[in-house]
This record gives sequence, C-alpha cells and structure tokens, in this order.
Amino acid sequence: MKNKICLVTGATSGIGQATAKALAQKGATVIVAGRSPELCQNTVALIQSETGNPNIHYLLADLSVQAQVRGLAAEFKSRYVRLDVLVNNAASIFFSRQVSADGIEMNFAVNHLAYFLLTNLLLETLKASAPARIVNVASNSHRGKHLDFDNLELERGYSPGRAYGCSKLANLYFTYELSRRLKGTGVTVNAMHPGFVRTNMAANNGWLVRFFLPLVHLNSLTPEEGARTIIYLASSPDVESVTGKYFVRERDVPSDPVSYDESIAKRLWDVSEEMTKGMA
Repeated sequence: MKNKICLVTGATSGIGQATAKALAQKGATVIVAGRSPELCQNTVALIQSETGNPNIHYLLADLSVQAQVRGLAAEFKSRYVRLDVLVNNAASIFFSRQVSADGIEMNFAVNHLAYFLLTNLLLETLKASAPARIVNVASNSHRGKHLDFDNLELERGYSPGRAYGCSKLANLYFTYELSRRLKGTGVTVNAMHPGFVRTNMAANNGWLVRFFLPLVHLNSLTPEEGARTIIYLASSPDVESVTGKYFVRERDVPSDPVSYDESIAKRLWDVSEEMTKGMA
C-alpha cells in the first residue's frame, strides 16, 4: 500500500481505527475522519506510534450534517491529489427517532446519505486515481428488511432495529447501483459485513446502554477481527477487479434477494440525490 492514499470514516475507534492502523502498517498514507478533534489527534498519534508510519493525518466532520460532509470532501481535495481507497465506515444506531441538523432521520442520514454524498463528492478524484477502491461497511441487519418509499424516514412505526436495518439495506442498493455506474472506470465498490464487533456503537443512547454494553459484547469480535474483511477489500490483489459484491469473512456471499432489485436501487439513488440537494 506504499504511495496509496486511503480515507477512512469513523476511524477514531472500533473497526474504523483498526482499519486505519492496518492500512498504515502496510505503508499507506491514511486520513482519519472523525467528529472530535481530540479523538482524531489521539488516533493519529496512536497509529503513528504503533506503526512507525508518519503519514497519518485527520479531517474533521460530523457526517450527519451535509454541509460538513461537503466541507470534508472539499478539504480532502484541496490537500490531496489522489484517493486510492475510500472506506465508508461511520455508522450509528438511535434507539429513539431523532433527526439531523438537516431534518433527516438520523440512521438514514449517517448510515446511508453520508456514504452516498461523500462518495459522490470524491468520485472524480477516485476515477482519476484508478485503479481505486470503495469499501462500504454494511451489515447482515439488512436481511428481512425492505424500503418503504412512502415512509422512508420511519415517521410511522419507528424502531431502532428497523431503522438501522433499512439504512444498511440502503448501503447495498447504493453499492450495487454505484458498481453499475462505475463500469469501465477502474474504480471498484464492494460492501461487507464485519460481524458482531465490540465497539462503542449505541453508546450515544444514554448511560443505561453504556452500562450494559460490556455485557452485550462478552462474546463479540474484536475490532481487529471485524476489520479483516475491510482490509482485504481495500488492499488484497485477489479482489483488485472485483466489484458490486457483498463480503462476509473475506468471502463473496449473496445478500438478501430484495437487495438486488435494480428498480429500487435506481429509485433510492434518485431520492438520495434529492435529499442531498443534487450534490451541488
């Protein structure tokens, strides 16, 4: 990965940090994206110290806020001339229905629209850097879900499992539709399921959730174990030309049959463009 530039979102903890560290160990220049200046600075220092790689930097953005996603993309393009790997990892789950600063349901805003907007804003840079790779962290939580375009933001019948699962299903529609649109460009895009990983996800839902998280995660994977498939998709020559696939444990597996409906994928793309104001 020497001379490669990689951008990893949600990289100040969990599988994002494990991914950033592993890519740094392979010699890549890694840009850590996160919300907190302190956590970003600490992550950069930690990775530099543990890998001996000085080429670790950070960019700040709250990915639930579209203006900050745009700012992140603009700052990246002002600093770097290429992008070899984009890892869309940042995700959250909200136990009660909340809306973002843009008035969008938070699971959908963070877990889908941030992927969609940031990737499209950086797409020309990725194409100019081809061969380049996009890795979207999805989840098996998409199974058994479906998107209701008349209730996409779950104003009716909200539940955290449904909201999170639908946002992860949206990741797959986005991945498959983007792979079709990128045909012939030299840019690949794949999605993956990391497994049930010991992270801070859901800690934003209050002290009681934070108290029980260690019990919930007694038998869960470590962040390093959860990151393995991301690292594989980001760096392995075995998947250099593979695109539009869903991976679990470094293997290409079928996602839920509903996720392959191209008409839904195209409709979601159009709706996402509208919700991100045409990506102008």
